Amino acid sequence: MDVVLPCLDEAEALPWVLDRMPPGYRAVVADNGSRDGSAEIARERGAVVVDVPQRGYGAAVQAGLLAADADIVCVCDADASLDPAQLPALVAALANGAHLALGRRRPTSARAWPPHARLGNAVVAQRLRRRGVPVHDIGPMRAARRAELLRLPITDRRFGYPLELLLRAAQAGWRIAEIDVDYHQRTGRSKVTGTPLGTARTVRDMTAALASLR
Repeated sequence: MDVVLPCLDEAEALPWVLDRMPPGYRAVVADNGSRDGSAEIARERGAVVVDVPQRGYGAAVQAGLLAADADIVCVCDADASLDPAQLPALVAALANGAHLALGRRRPTSARAWPPHARLGNAVVAQRLRRRGVPVHDIGPMRAARRAELLRLPITDRRFGYPLELLLRAAQAGWRIAEIDVDYHQRTGRSKVTGTPLGTARTVRDMTAALASLR
């Protein structure tokens, strides 16, 4: 199994994340222009590192998928908010018939998922369900078969990538499974939803992105 880790300045968190990789899981760090030595740390710990000059979460994930070569590919954040040791539970869901397994985040503390960020996620997930996507979280931990992922017509290379992925998967008739995973307080400050204003802007932008997808 390969694990794509989109990364932008996560030098503080990466050692813990890479040390938590399950046996047989290879880390593919998609470095999106880090200036804190993240790429060097990843290489020193044996990860495959892909330099991704095009900024954006979707660009990093796509580059990681193209660099991976395993049949099943997982995606996980590199900020230590999610534990790679829980990825086998998602992979098991694929063996049980799911096309896409998503980690449904369960916060381990009140500080792990601030109320404003949790509410924003719930609002976007509800709007996805109205579009026929049976999810309660748009969390960043997921597993699917690489070839099937690459066949989905996903064009967004920025923050809207997770939304488009879920919508395209539902349109393709994929069976989507949600698996509870622990959600820890991230190392460092969120680049997207670190403040109530940031969350409000993200919800606004994601809603607009969702409305534009057909």
